[in-house]
Amino acid sequence: MAKELKELTPRSKDYSQWYIDLVTKAELAENSAVRGCMVIKPYGYAIWEKMQRQLDDMFKETGHVNAYFPLFIPKSYLSREAEHVEGFAKECAVVTHYRLKNAPDGSGIIVDPEAKLEEELVVRPTSETIIWSTYKNWIQSYRDLPLLINQWANVVRWEMRTRLFLRTTEFLWQEGHTAHATKEEAIEEAERMLNVYAEFAEKYMAMPVVKGVKSESERFAGALNTYTIEALMQDGKALQSGTSHFLGQNFAKAFDVQFTDQLGNRDYVWATSWGVSTRLMGALIMSHSDDNGLVLPPKLAPHQVVIVPIYKNEEQLNQINEKAATIVEKLKSLGISVKYDNNDNKKPGWKFSEYELKGVPVRLAIGARDLENNTIEVARRDTLTKETVSSEGIEFHVKQLLDDIQQNIYQKAFDFRASQMREVNSYDEFKEEIEKGGFLLCHWDGTAETEALIKEETKATIRCIPLEGDKTPGKCMVTGKPSAQRVIIARAY
Repeated sequence: MAKELKELTPRSKDYSQWYIDLVTKAELAENSAVRGCMVIKPYGYAIWEKMQRQLDDMFKETGHVNAYFPLFIPKSYLSREAEHVEGFAKECAVVTHYRLKNAPDGSGIIVDPEAKLEEELVVRPTSETIIWSTYKNWIQSYRDLPLLINQWANVVRWEMRTRLFLRTTEFLWQEGHTAHATKEEAIEEAERMLNVYAEFAEKYMAMPVVKGVKSESERFAGALNTYTIEALMQDGKALQSGTSHFLGQNFAKAFDVQFTDQLGNRDYVWATSWGVSTRLMGALIMSHSDDNGLVLPPKLAPHQVVIVPIYKNEEQLNQINEKAATIVEKLKSLGISVKYDNNDNKKPGWKFSEYELKGVPVRLAIGARDLENNTIEVARRDTLTKETVSSEGIEFHVKQLLDDIQQNIYQKAFDFRASQMREVNSYDEFKEEIEKGGFLLCHWDGTAETEALIKEETKATIRCIPLEGDKTPGKCMVTGKPSAQRVIIARAY
């Protein structure tokens, strides 16, 4: 394991390779036999499950319920909303046949030409169309509203360049789809879910985010407005970490979803959709981890604490086992997830390296001397510091330590982002500063032409128009035309 750690590419040398090394060596995921797809390994999936469980609780607290909709979408459904189909057309995988057969010449299996579908099916890139075709049957009256549905699913978007968790052909996500009686209710819902995402990112992922609105060219296909949370990774690049969309009545009109209001009038419902994906795994890794491996916030770590025995003989091991069992019970009584690793085919030093690589927040070590002195060695992953403390009340010490680690990880990420947010007032200055990375606060004239020019010449995009902060008007750094407020521009994943 020590040798494997040495093979972890330093961030300063090659950030992209560091990320790939970390994902694979920490056993989070690996590439599959299917190009562009990944296998999420048990340790990586355990982190995703914690994310999923917490988000699901937060969704249900805001009145949402879960359902499931088909993986396959009739091709004709996508064509009903023009902007939507244009936005996803190049990423769709299409099913054209429903049967295989043995080749007549015995060369293997072929697609049966007689089994061609009457209408091709698109493998779900997102579910607006199939869901709104269903909502037509569910919504008749204002009494059926609001309809607040979420689903946990997989989607397929055909990608040419892929990277584990950050961009894969198939990925896991949740997608909420809601229907409302008024425009105001739908906008309120879209903003509410953006705030849920921001709370999750900051409180659980320990990842500071900026809440904002996407520019028109960066909006979700078919949306009237897209809200986003944007995070800054350690290499100075932005990562879109969650989006919430106000869809207006576009999909309701496309699928004729109308309701009768309290006055007996018929109208189209107002819609939202919102989602986060396994891309959050990439965000978690790149926000906090270091050259020694993962750094996980305690609230999302599969094991918050690991206990490692250090012994010379079976008698010492038995005594440590007894001591550790008591500590495990006390920690679990406080809701702390703990693993006692007394596996005898790995040495303590190997285990220390493994759990450091995997980002376990707190490591406890118990040796023969600790038994005599009633002490225990406590190591924290975020600072790589150790201390020896009394084993009496260790559970309360650890609980406080986990809270401290959660806050310290967030503060470190917050301070880094603060150091990388800079106001830029001229285009020449911007071209210099963008090479250093970070969130650049710039005035923009609001036109798609200026936005496209910036992207073409610098490979940077408008990440969002911030919802909070300084709203002072100014002049566009490119054209000198009036600008309503500063926007955040960065290079991004």
